[in-house]
This record gives sequence, structure tokens and C-alpha cells, in this order.
Amino acid sequence: QVLLVESGGGLVQAGGSLRLSCAASGSIFSVNAMGWYRQARGKRRELVAAIPSGGSTNYADSVKGRFTISSDNAKNTVYLQMNSLKPEDTAVYYCNARVTNTGWPHVTRDYWGQGTQVTVSS
Repeated sequence: QVLLVESGGGLVQAGGSLRLSCAASGSIFSVNAMGWYRQARGKRRELVAAIPSGGSTNYADSVKGRFTISSDNAKNTVYLQMNSLKPEDTAVYYCNARVTNTGWPHVTRDYWGQGTQVTVSS
């Protein structure tokens, strides 16, 4: 089993910054990609940013230039630096990891964190 633990959400004024962290632990053979999704009230969950192992980052158009995703592969941890926050960034942010498990045969599947609330006041 794999556990994702998120931290760093909270309440911030528009124009402010927050940094989210997500650490993966458990039966990990390899982490193939990590990313952040968000779900605002009444809306569908959407991709915010993703960082494949050894690949280029990917961002939603709405956050390009304001958010930066990075990772520490040795710690199986992903970060999301969020700057110039806007009220429309308010949502529950979920960490996602595509993990190949230990054991045999190897199985690759997606895991999700419990979510962390980000609220941006105007």
C-alpha cells in the first residue's frame, strides 16, 4: 500500500503565496509521476500541474506563470509553489502519484492524498 500525506494548505489573501507538499511512502518500487489536482465546490476535479519522472512539467493554463511544481525524487515528495493567488484558486488540492509497487508482479496504479484546503480571500 502507498500513502500520500499532504501539507501546506490554508487561508491567504489574494496576491499571496502558499507552498504545498506531498510525500509518498509505503510499498514503492518506483514513482513514475506526481501531480496536483484541485476541485472547487460544485466543479469537477482538474489537473493543476504534473511532473513525470525524468520528463517535463505540465501546467493548467490558468496557473501558468504563477505556480511551480517541483519534486525531490530521493524523498518521493512533490511541491507546489503557488504565487499571486487569486480567489478563483480556492479549492481542495489533491496530490496524485502514479506508483509501481514492490512485489511481483509489479503493479502500477494511481494513488491520491486526502486533500488540503486552499482558500484565497479577495
